[in-house]
Amino acid sequence: MQRKAYVPGVAALLAALLAGCTGGSGDGDDTTDPKPGETATSATAAQPGKYRTLPEPCGAVSHGTLDSLLPGIKQVTDEEQREKAYEGTATQTYDTDRKVGCRWRVESTAATDHLLVDFERVVSYDNAVSDDDRASEIYVTKEAAADLPEPATSSESPSSSNSPDSSGSSGSSGSSGSSNSPDSSESGESAGSSGSSTPSPDESGSPSEEGRSSSDPSSSGSGEETGSAGPSDSSTPSALQPRTLDDLADEAFLDDALSSSRQRTVTVVFRTSNVVVTIQYDEQPATTTDVPSSEDMQDRARKLASQLAETFDE
Repeated sequence: MQRKAYVPGVAALLAALLAGCTGGSGDGDDTTDPKPGETATSATAAQPGKYRTLPEPCGAVSHGTLDSLLPGIKQVTDEEQREKAYEGTATQTYDTDRKVGCRWRVESTAATDHLLVDFERVVSYDNAVSDDDRASEIYVTKEAAADLPEPATSSESPSSSNSPDSSGSSGSSGSSGSSNSPDSSESGESAGSSGSSTPSPDESGSPSEEGRSSSDPSSSGSGEETGSAGPSDSSTPSALQPRTLDDLADEAFLDDALSSSRQRTVTVVFRTSNVVVTIQYDEQPATTTDVPSSEDMQDRARKLASQLAETFDE
């Protein structure tokens, strides 16, 4: 009889243990629920940028490139002063892992040239935004601040298509109008309108001539507007106007401005992964009658930008 009493007790104990195990497994599921969530969050977290360090800015530009950008260096006779000019001056920074720069300023008999090179390594503190995306946002802000003009090619085609074609059509309509005037009043009206518009090609041509002469710095000695229009109104405006650059790094643009004192400033900004590089190159002639060459300065600045971009790819 005691055995019969003992067996049900064992059965009850086993049932309790089984119930405890079942409850424990439920608790285990609850504690492991955040882990899959955490794993999913880490899987969707934005990737860090490619670059973790920045180059030494004052050593990033070779002596040969500085000779081209700053012709006055070759005119420095004192060797110690010339080496000091090559070294440049580091810009003030509080975190050399995030932002560094260097500037050079050299005077020559013809002009004073200034060069600034700035590197900024961007780190995003938002897990949903990658370093590259954050760097792209900074680049876009700089491009928007430059206020680049629209390409000139789209504005040139309507004027070129209107003046020759419209003058030709007006001439033909004029001749048909004179021969068919008794037959049709509408053709007579069109002939009259075309006949009255025959001076318009000459009139439309004259403003364009005035526009070209007014945009030429040599034809006018007044003001900033004339000077600033120089880069975009040269013989090859599409090649020299401020614009985006498709053949440099991930994204890039070039700006070109001429002040009233004839100081030209060419700026190139480009982004490679999570680093934004800014090059500012300006030249102030010794005399206000001289105008720095937009083509030459842009060419030098772009060559430097290409060299710096290649160093990041190495």
